[in-house]
Amino acid sequence: MHIAPLSPHDPVELGGYELLGRIGHGGMGQVYLGESPGGEPAAVKVIKPSVVDSETRQRFAQEVEILKTIWGARIAALLDADAEADPPWLATEYIEGLDLSRHVARHGPLPSLLVASLGATLAEALAIVHKQDLVHRDLKPANVLLGPNGPKIIDFGLAVFAESSVSLTAPNTVVGTPSCMPPEQARGDRPLTPAVDVYALGAVVLFAASGHLPYQAANIHVLFHQVTDPDTAPDLSGAPDELVPLLTAMLAHEAEDRPALSEVVQQCRAVIEAQGFKVAQARRRLTTHTAAPSHTLDSLLPTVVAPPLPTTPVDLPDAETATTAVLPATAPEPVPPLVDPPAPPSVSPVVRPPADPASPEPVMAADGSQASRPTPSRPARGGSVQRRHSTQARITAQRLREVYAAHSAF
Repeated sequence: MHIAPLSPHDPVELGGYELLGRIGHGGMGQVYLGESPGGEPAAVKVIKPSVVDSETRQRFAQEVEILKTIWGARIAALLDADAEADPPWLATEYIEGLDLSRHVARHGPLPSLLVASLGATLAEALAIVHKQDLVHRDLKPANVLLGPNGPKIIDFGLAVFAESSVSLTAPNTVVGTPSCMPPEQARGDRPLTPAVDVYALGAVVLFAASGHLPYQAANIHVLFHQVTDPDTAPDLSGAPDELVPLLTAMLAHEAEDRPALSEVVQQCRAVIEAQGFKVAQARRRLTTHTAAPSHTLDSLLPTVVAPPLPTTPVDLPDAETATTAVLPATAPEPVPPLVDPPAPPSVSPVVRPPADPASPEPVMAADGSQASRPTPSRPARGGSVQRRHSTQARITAQRLREVYAAHSAF
Protein backbone atom coordinates (compact mmCIF):
# COMPACT_ATOMS: atom_id res chain seq x y z
CA MET A 1 0.00 0.00 0.00
CA HIS A 2 1.36 3.43 -0.97
CA ILE A 3 1.72 5.83 1.96
CA ALA A 4 2.12 9.51 1.06
CA PRO A 5 3.76 11.94 3.51
CA LEU A 6 1.61 14.36 5.48
CA SER A 7 1.09 17.83 4.03
CA PRO A 8 1.64 20.99 6.10
CA HIS A 9 -2.17 21.32 6.42
CA ASP A 10 -2.71 17.79 7.77
CA PRO A 11 -3.23 17.22 11.49
CA VAL A 12 -0.48 15.34 13.31
CA GLU A 13 -2.80 13.73 15.88
CA LEU A 14 -6.45 12.73 16.10
CA GLY A 15 -8.19 11.09 19.04
CA GLY A 16 -4.87 10.07 20.56
CA TYR A 17 -3.62 8.53 17.29
CA GLU A 18 -0.35 9.91 15.93
CA LEU A 19 -0.77 10.38 12.17
CA LEU A 20 2.16 9.07 10.12
CA GLY A 21 1.07 9.44 6.50
CA ARG A 22 -1.77 9.51 3.98
CA ILE A 23 -3.35 6.25 2.83
CA GLY A 24 -6.03 7.62 0.49
CA HIS A 25 -8.73 10.21 0.00
CA GLY A 26 -12.13 10.76 -1.55
CA GLY A 27 -14.65 13.51 -2.12
CA MET A 28 -15.85 13.36 1.49
CA GLY A 29 -12.75 12.64 3.53
CA GLN A 30 -9.14 11.62 3.99
CA VAL A 31 -7.68 8.39 5.37
CA TYR A 32 -4.44 8.47 7.35
CA LEU A 33 -2.13 5.83 8.71
CA GLY A 34 -2.12 6.33 12.46
CA GLU A 35 -0.58 4.74 15.51
CA SER A 36 -2.08 4.49 18.99
CA PRO A 37 -0.05 5.37 22.12
CA GLY A 38 0.51 1.64 22.61
CA GLY A 39 1.84 1.16 19.07
CA GLU A 40 -1.31 -0.24 17.41
CA PRO A 41 -1.49 0.78 13.72
CA ALA A 42 -4.84 2.08 12.48
CA ALA A 43 -6.52 3.52 9.40
CA VAL A 44 -7.91 6.87 10.61
CA LYS A 45 -10.74 8.25 8.47
CA VAL A 46 -11.55 11.97 8.76
CA ILE A 47 -14.34 14.01 7.19
CA LYS A 48 -13.00 17.05 5.36
CA PRO A 49 -13.83 20.29 7.18
CA SER A 50 -15.15 21.79 3.93
CA VAL A 51 -17.98 19.22 3.70
CA VAL A 52 -18.87 18.85 7.38
CA ASP A 53 -22.57 19.64 7.83
CA SER A 54 -25.52 18.06 9.62
CA GLU A 55 -26.14 15.49 6.86
CA THR A 56 -22.53 14.34 6.56
CA ARG A 57 -22.29 14.07 10.35
CA GLN A 58 -25.45 11.98 10.38
CA ARG A 59 -24.12 9.72 7.63
CA PHE A 60 -20.77 9.44 9.40
CA ALA A 61 -22.49 8.58 12.68
CA GLN A 62 -24.47 5.88 10.83
CA GLU A 63 -21.23 4.39 9.50
CA VAL A 64 -19.80 4.31 13.03
CA GLU A 65 -22.91 2.60 14.40
CA ILE A 66 -22.87 0.04 11.59
CA LEU A 67 -19.19 -0.73 12.18
CA LYS A 68 -19.98 -1.29 15.86
CA THR A 69 -22.44 -4.05 14.94
CA ILE A 70 -20.28 -5.85 12.36
CA TRP A 71 -17.97 -8.67 13.34
CA GLY A 72 -16.08 -11.29 11.39
CA ALA A 73 -12.55 -12.41 10.55
CA ARG A 74 -12.77 -10.86 7.06
CA ILE A 75 -14.06 -7.45 8.16
CA ALA A 76 -11.72 -4.59 9.08
CA ALA A 77 -12.61 -4.02 12.75
CA LEU A 78 -13.57 -0.67 14.28
CA LEU A 79 -11.05 0.47 16.89
CA ASP A 80 -12.42 3.84 18.01
CA ALA A 81 -14.47 6.79 16.73
CA ASP A 82 -15.92 10.18 17.57
CA ALA A 83 -18.67 11.35 15.23
CA GLU A 84 -19.18 14.53 17.31
CA ALA A 85 -15.56 15.69 17.15
CA ASP A 86 -14.37 18.53 14.96
CA PRO A 87 -13.58 17.06 12.52
CA PRO A 88 -15.41 13.71 12.92
CA TRP A 89 -13.09 10.70 12.76
CA LEU A 90 -13.03 6.94 13.09
CA ALA A 91 -10.16 4.46 13.37
CA THR A 92 -10.29 0.94 11.97
CA GLU A 93 -7.86 -1.96 11.80
CA TYR A 94 -4.94 -1.19 9.49
CA ILE A 95 -4.34 -3.86 6.84
CA GLU A 96 -0.95 -3.66 5.17
CA GLY A 97 -1.30 -4.68 1.55
CA LEU A 98 -2.67 -3.72 -1.84
CA ASP A 99 -6.34 -3.61 -2.63
CA LEU A 100 -7.56 -6.02 -5.31
CA SER A 101 -7.78 -3.28 -7.95
CA ARG A 102 -4.12 -2.27 -7.55
CA HIS A 103 -2.91 -5.86 -7.24
CA VAL A 104 -4.50 -6.87 -10.56
CA ALA A 105 -3.20 -3.69 -12.20
CA ARG A 106 0.37 -4.57 -11.10
CA HIS A 107 0.42 -8.35 -11.39
CA GLY A 108 -2.46 -9.26 -13.72
CA PRO A 109 -5.51 -11.47 -13.10
CA LEU A 110 -5.38 -14.33 -10.60
CA PRO A 111 -5.40 -18.02 -11.58
CA SER A 112 -8.83 -19.66 -11.36
CA LEU A 113 -7.86 -21.62 -8.22
CA LEU A 114 -7.08 -18.40 -6.36
CA VAL A 115 -10.12 -16.62 -7.79
CA ALA A 116 -12.35 -19.41 -6.46
CA SER A 117 -10.68 -19.13 -3.06
CA LEU A 118 -11.20 -15.36 -3.05
CA GLY A 119 -14.85 -15.81 -4.03
CA ALA A 120 -15.50 -18.37 -1.29
CA THR A 121 -13.75 -16.22 1.34
CA LEU A 122 -15.64 -13.02 0.48
CA ALA A 123 -18.97 -14.83 0.11
CA GLU A 124 -18.60 -16.27 3.58
CA ALA A 125 -17.71 -12.82 4.96
CA LEU A 126 -20.73 -11.20 3.32
CA ALA A 127 -22.99 -13.96 4.64
CA ILE A 128 -21.94 -12.97 8.19
CA VAL A 129 -22.72 -9.32 7.38
CA HIS A 130 -26.16 -10.31 6.08
CA LYS A 131 -26.86 -12.29 9.24
CA GLN A 132 -26.54 -8.99 11.06
CA ASP A 133 -29.32 -7.59 8.79
CA LEU A 134 -26.90 -5.40 6.84
CA VAL A 135 -25.96 -5.06 3.19
CA HIS A 136 -22.63 -3.54 2.15
CA ARG A 137 -24.02 -1.82 -0.99
CA ASP A 138 -20.61 -0.71 -2.29
CA LEU A 139 -18.48 -3.84 -2.69
CA LYS A 140 -15.83 -3.31 -5.38
CA PRO A 141 -12.19 -4.30 -6.03
CA ALA A 142 -10.89 -1.20 -4.24
CA ASN A 143 -12.78 -2.23 -1.08
CA VAL A 144 -11.09 -5.64 -0.87
CA LEU A 145 -7.69 -5.42 0.84
CA LEU A 146 -5.21 -8.28 0.35
CA GLY A 147 -3.42 -8.36 3.68
CA PRO A 148 -0.83 -10.71 5.17
CA ASN A 149 -3.62 -12.79 6.76
CA GLY A 150 -5.86 -12.94 3.70
CA PRO A 151 -8.46 -10.66 2.10
CA LYS A 152 -10.63 -8.31 4.15
CA ILE A 153 -13.61 -6.10 3.28
CA ILE A 154 -13.50 -2.39 4.13
CA ASP A 155 -15.63 0.77 3.78
CA PHE A 156 -19.14 0.28 5.11
CA GLY A 157 -19.95 3.95 4.62
CA LEU A 158 -22.87 3.15 2.31
CA ALA A 159 -24.08 0.09 4.19
CA VAL A 160 -27.77 0.01 5.07
CA PHE A 161 -30.02 -2.27 7.05
CA ALA A 162 -31.59 -4.94 4.85
CA GLU A 163 -35.31 -4.70 4.09
CA SER A 164 -35.29 -1.04 5.21
CA SER A 165 -36.59 1.77 3.03
CA VAL A 166 -35.00 4.41 5.31
CA SER A 167 -32.10 6.14 3.58
CA LEU A 168 -30.08 9.29 3.99
CA THR A 169 -29.96 9.81 0.23
CA ALA A 170 -32.40 12.12 -1.50
CA PRO A 171 -35.18 10.62 -3.64
CA ASN A 172 -34.08 9.42 -7.09
CA THR A 173 -30.44 9.66 -5.99
CA VAL A 174 -28.13 6.71 -6.71
CA VAL A 175 -25.08 6.25 -4.48
CA GLY A 176 -22.40 3.65 -5.16
CA THR A 177 -20.02 2.49 -7.87
CA PRO A 178 -21.98 2.10 -11.16
CA SER A 179 -19.67 -0.51 -12.71
CA CYS A 180 -20.25 -2.88 -9.76
CA MET A 181 -23.87 -2.14 -8.83
CA PRO A 182 -26.82 -4.33 -9.89
CA PRO A 183 -29.69 -3.01 -12.04
CA GLU A 184 -32.08 -2.49 -9.10
CA GLN A 185 -29.55 -0.32 -7.29
CA ALA A 186 -28.77 1.64 -10.47
CA ARG A 187 -32.50 2.30 -10.92
CA GLY A 188 -32.77 3.60 -7.35
CA ASP A 189 -35.15 0.86 -6.21
CA ARG A 190 -36.06 0.60 -2.51
CA PRO A 191 -35.64 -1.44 -0.42
CA LEU A 192 -32.36 -3.08 -1.34
CA THR A 193 -31.84 -6.74 -0.45
CA PRO A 194 -28.72 -8.91 0.10
CA ALA A 195 -28.89 -9.82 -3.60
CA VAL A 196 -27.14 -6.51 -4.38
CA ASP A 197 -24.01 -7.81 -2.63
CA VAL A 198 -24.18 -11.10 -4.55
CA TYR A 199 -24.12 -9.15 -7.82
CA ALA A 200 -21.28 -6.91 -6.63
CA LEU A 201 -19.30 -9.96 -5.50
CA GLY A 202 -19.77 -11.41 -8.99
CA ALA A 203 -18.27 -8.22 -10.42
CA VAL A 204 -15.32 -8.47 -8.01
CA VAL A 205 -14.71 -12.16 -8.87
CA LEU A 206 -14.91 -11.37 -12.60
CA PHE A 207 -12.38 -8.57 -12.16
CA ALA A 208 -10.00 -10.83 -10.24
CA ALA A 209 -10.21 -13.46 -13.00
CA SER A 210 -10.17 -11.24 -16.11
CA GLY A 211 -8.95 -7.77 -15.14
CA HIS A 212 -12.19 -6.01 -16.15
CA LEU A 213 -15.68 -5.36 -14.76
CA PRO A 214 -19.02 -6.55 -16.23
CA TYR A 215 -19.76 -3.23 -17.98
CA GLN A 216 -17.38 -0.56 -19.21
CA ALA A 217 -18.10 2.78 -20.86
CA ALA A 218 -16.41 6.16 -21.04
CA ASN A 219 -19.72 7.95 -20.49
CA ILE A 220 -21.55 7.52 -17.17
CA HIS A 221 -24.96 7.68 -18.86
CA VAL A 222 -23.99 4.92 -21.29
CA LEU A 223 -22.73 2.84 -18.37
CA PHE A 224 -26.02 3.21 -16.47
CA HIS A 225 -27.91 2.21 -19.61
CA GLN A 226 -25.80 -0.93 -20.02
CA VAL A 227 -26.31 -1.92 -16.38
CA THR A 228 -30.09 -1.42 -16.40
CA ASP A 229 -30.79 -2.81 -19.89
CA PRO A 230 -31.92 -6.46 -19.59
CA ASP A 231 -30.83 -7.14 -23.17
CA THR A 232 -27.20 -6.10 -22.56
CA ALA A 233 -25.33 -9.08 -21.15
CA PRO A 234 -22.29 -8.58 -18.91
CA ASP A 235 -18.88 -9.00 -20.56
CA LEU A 236 -17.42 -12.28 -19.29
CA SER A 237 -14.52 -12.39 -21.74
CA GLY A 238 -11.27 -13.59 -20.21
CA ALA A 239 -12.96 -15.47 -17.38
CA PRO A 240 -11.91 -19.14 -17.03
CA ASP A 241 -14.48 -21.59 -18.38
CA GLU A 242 -14.95 -23.25 -14.99
CA LEU A 243 -16.07 -19.93 -13.47
CA VAL A 244 -18.42 -18.76 -16.26
CA PRO A 245 -21.57 -20.59 -15.01
CA LEU A 246 -21.16 -19.14 -11.51
CA LEU A 247 -20.45 -15.63 -12.80
CA THR A 248 -23.44 -15.77 -15.13
CA ALA A 249 -25.72 -16.63 -12.21
CA MET A 250 -24.25 -14.03 -9.84
CA LEU A 251 -24.56 -11.26 -12.46
CA ALA A 252 -28.15 -12.14 -13.37
CA HIS A 253 -30.30 -9.11 -14.20
CA GLU A 254 -33.09 -10.09 -11.83
CA ALA A 255 -32.27 -10.29 -8.13
CA GLU A 256 -34.30 -13.47 -7.59
CA ASP A 257 -32.24 -15.31 -10.23
CA ARG A 258 -28.97 -14.87 -8.34
CA PRO A 259 -27.68 -17.65 -6.07
CA ALA A 260 -27.52 -17.41 -2.29
CA LEU A 261 -24.09 -16.76 -0.81
CA SER A 262 -23.99 -20.27 0.63
CA GLU A 263 -24.39 -21.64 -2.90
CA VAL A 264 -21.61 -19.34 -4.12
CA VAL A 265 -19.32 -20.84 -1.48
CA GLN A 266 -20.20 -24.38 -2.53
CA GLN A 267 -19.61 -23.69 -6.24
CA CYS A 268 -16.26 -22.08 -5.47
CA ARG A 269 -15.35 -25.13 -3.41
CA ALA A 270 -16.24 -27.35 -6.36
CA VAL A 271 -13.86 -25.39 -8.62
CA ILE A 272 -11.08 -25.72 -6.04
CA GLU A 273 -11.59 -29.44 -5.42
CA ALA A 274 -11.81 -30.16 -9.16
CA GLN A 275 -8.19 -29.00 -9.37
CA GLY A 276 -7.11 -31.42 -6.64
CA PHE A 277 -6.86 -28.98 -3.73
CA LYS A 278 -8.58 -28.55 -0.41
CA VAL A 279 -10.18 -25.21 0.39
CA ALA A 280 -7.65 -24.46 3.15
CA GLN A 281 -4.77 -25.15 0.76
CA ALA A 282 -6.22 -22.76 -1.81
CA ARG A 283 -6.69 -20.10 0.88
CA ARG A 284 -3.03 -20.35 1.89
CA ARG A 285 -1.91 -20.12 -1.72
CA LEU A 286 -4.09 -17.05 -2.23
CA THR A 287 -2.51 -15.32 0.75
CA THR A 288 1.02 -16.27 -0.33
CA HIS A 289 0.35 -15.04 -3.86
CA THR A 290 -1.18 -11.69 -2.95
CA ALA A 291 0.42 -10.60 0.33
CA ALA A 292 3.98 -9.30 0.40
CA PRO A 293 5.00 -7.50 3.61
CA SER A 294 6.41 -4.06 2.90
CA HIS A 295 7.20 -2.99 6.50
CA THR A 296 5.57 0.39 5.88
CA LEU A 297 5.46 1.31 9.56
CA ASP A 298 9.16 0.63 10.03
CA SER A 299 10.01 2.96 7.14
CA LEU A 300 7.85 5.77 8.50
CA LEU A 301 9.01 5.67 12.12
CA PRO A 302 12.35 7.18 13.21
CA THR A 303 15.22 4.73 13.37
CA VAL A 304 16.47 3.84 16.84
CA VAL A 305 20.22 3.13 16.90
CA ALA A 306 21.28 0.51 19.42
CA PRO A 307 24.38 1.24 21.52
CA PRO A 308 27.55 -0.41 20.19
CA LEU A 309 28.71 -3.65 21.72
CA PRO A 310 31.85 -3.50 23.89
CA THR A 311 34.99 -4.35 21.99
CA THR A 312 37.55 -4.46 24.81
CA PRO A 313 38.47 -8.05 25.64
CA VAL A 314 38.20 -9.15 29.26
CA ASP A 315 41.28 -10.66 30.90
CA LEU A 316 40.30 -14.03 32.24
CA PRO A 317 42.49 -15.60 34.90
CA ASP A 318 44.24 -18.72 33.66
CA ALA A 319 42.40 -18.50 30.33
CA GLU A 320 44.40 -19.29 27.22
CA THR A 321 42.42 -16.86 25.01
CA ALA A 322 39.73 -14.27 25.42
CA THR A 323 37.28 -13.62 22.62
CA THR A 324 34.82 -10.79 22.12
CA ALA A 325 31.25 -11.92 21.30
CA VAL A 326 29.68 -10.07 18.41
CA LEU A 327 26.01 -10.56 17.58
CA PRO A 328 25.38 -11.41 13.93
CA ALA A 329 23.51 -8.84 11.88
CA THR A 330 19.82 -9.54 11.49
CA ALA A 331 19.06 -10.86 8.03
CA PRO A 332 16.19 -9.16 6.13
CA GLU A 333 12.88 -10.97 6.39
CA PRO A 334 12.22 -13.01 3.24
CA VAL A 335 9.28 -11.90 1.10
CA PRO A 336 6.84 -14.70 0.18
CA PRO A 337 6.96 -15.61 -3.51
CA LEU A 338 4.07 -14.45 -5.69
CA VAL A 339 3.79 -17.83 -7.36
CA ASP A 340 3.19 -21.25 -5.92
CA PRO A 341 6.29 -23.43 -5.46
CA PRO A 342 6.46 -26.43 -7.79
CA ALA A 343 4.92 -29.60 -6.45
CA PRO A 344 7.42 -32.26 -5.34
CA PRO A 345 7.91 -35.15 -7.78
CA SER A 346 5.97 -38.30 -7.10
CA VAL A 347 7.92 -41.07 -5.36
CA SER A 348 7.34 -44.78 -5.81
CA PRO A 349 6.11 -46.47 -2.66
CA VAL A 350 8.68 -48.61 -0.89
CA VAL A 351 8.36 -51.63 1.35
CA ARG A 352 10.85 -51.72 4.20
CA PRO A 353 11.71 -54.95 6.07
CA PRO A 354 12.60 -54.72 9.77
CA ALA A 355 15.82 -52.81 10.19
CA ASP A 356 18.98 -54.64 11.25
CA PRO A 357 21.19 -52.25 13.20
CA ALA A 358 24.31 -54.19 12.20
CA SER A 359 23.80 -53.81 8.43
CA PRO A 360 22.78 -51.10 6.00
CA GLU A 361 19.02 -50.74 5.70
CA PRO A 362 17.74 -52.45 2.53
CA VAL A 363 15.09 -50.73 0.43
CA MET A 364 12.69 -52.65 -1.79
CA ALA A 365 11.22 -50.64 -4.67
CA ALA A 366 7.90 -51.31 -6.37
CA ASP A 367 9.60 -53.22 -9.21
CA GLY A 368 11.15 -55.71 -6.77
CA SER A 369 14.74 -54.48 -7.04
CA GLN A 370 16.76 -53.87 -3.90
CA ALA A 371 19.31 -51.25 -3.07
CA SER A 372 21.24 -50.57 0.07
CA ARG A 373 20.50 -47.27 1.75
CA PRO A 374 23.68 -45.81 3.25
CA THR A 375 23.51 -45.63 6.98
CA PRO A 376 23.86 -42.04 8.18
CA SER A 377 27.00 -41.35 10.12
CA ARG A 378 26.56 -41.22 13.87
CA PRO A 379 28.69 -39.61 16.55
CA ALA A 380 30.94 -41.84 18.61
CA ARG A 381 29.36 -43.50 21.61
CA GLY A 382 29.26 -41.37 24.67
CA GLY A 383 29.32 -38.05 22.75
CA SER A 384 32.84 -37.21 23.96
CA VAL A 385 33.30 -34.24 21.59
CA GLN A 386 30.00 -32.67 22.60
CA ARG A 387 30.75 -33.32 26.30
CA ARG A 388 34.15 -31.67 25.93
CA HIS A 389 32.61 -28.60 24.31
CA SER A 390 29.93 -28.44 26.99
CA THR A 391 32.48 -28.69 29.81
CA GLN A 392 34.65 -25.95 28.32
CA ALA A 393 31.57 -23.70 27.95
CA ARG A 394 30.67 -24.18 31.62
CA ILE A 395 34.25 -23.39 32.75
CA THR A 396 34.31 -20.21 30.62
CA ALA A 397 30.91 -19.10 31.93
CA GLN A 398 32.01 -19.63 35.53
CA ARG A 399 35.18 -17.59 35.00
CA LEU A 400 33.16 -14.76 33.44
CA ARG A 401 30.89 -14.70 36.46
CA GLU A 402 33.89 -14.57 38.83
CA VAL A 403 35.49 -11.68 36.91
CA TYR A 404 32.20 -9.77 36.84
CA ALA A 405 31.73 -10.26 40.61
CA ALA A 406 35.29 -9.09 41.36
CA HIS A 407 34.94 -5.83 39.39
CA SER A 408 31.28 -5.04 40.21
CA ALA A 409 30.55 -1.96 42.36
CA PHE A 410 27.65 -3.65 44.13
